[in-house]
Amino acid sequence: MRDDPPLTPELLLQAYRVGVFPMSESRDNPEVFWVDPRQRGILPIDHFHISRSLRRTFRRGHFSASLNMDFAGVLQGCADREETWINDTIFDLYLRLHDQGHAHAVEVWEDRRLVGGVYGVAIGAAFFGESMFSTRTDASKTALAALTKHLKSKGFTLFDTQFITDHLRSLGGFEIPRDRYHILLDMALARDCDIGPAGPLALP
Repeated sequence: MRDDPPLTPELLLQAYRVGVFPMSESRDNPEVFWVDPRQRGILPIDHFHISRSLRRTFRRGHFSASLNMDFAGVLQGCADREETWINDTIFDLYLRLHDQGHAHAVEVWEDRRLVGGVYGVAIGAAFFGESMFSTRTDASKTALAALTKHLKSKGFTLFDTQFITDHLRSLGGFEIPRDRYHILLDMALARDCDIGPAGPLALP
């Protein structure tokens, strides 16, 4: 029996291009497996839903957002929970993807403290969201709102959330069948988008 190929940043990028992504059973489980859901979560870039309460959060002005100012901090925030699929292998691989310019994070700050964020991988006009975290109410929603606004401004067409949660549904997220997802993925990969330099992001 042949051994599986080593898990490298290059293999991860190829996996995203064909519609699969990696997960682990837990932080302490060294094994990584590939996932290809029958129903795929999507966050519409053109129709991100901002509730009145979230709009009030923006108006209060106590949050600010940035792109790629503390990728490792966001990754750590996503991994720092009782149950997580981010094991050491996955953690290190996404750091390497970030160093290579493929993985990106949106950070949310309060009084110069990192209080939320989201990270993922960008290829072509597709952004593959991996995980998010929040230590303050609405911080992860703020990160997703800032990221979606930024992706739209850069011409991205697909925001893949992998799965759908009630949290994502409240922001306009929905599920599509696997075959429809692959059509949208192929269209997005045929385009060339640049997520842009690190720095502050405007909130909607």
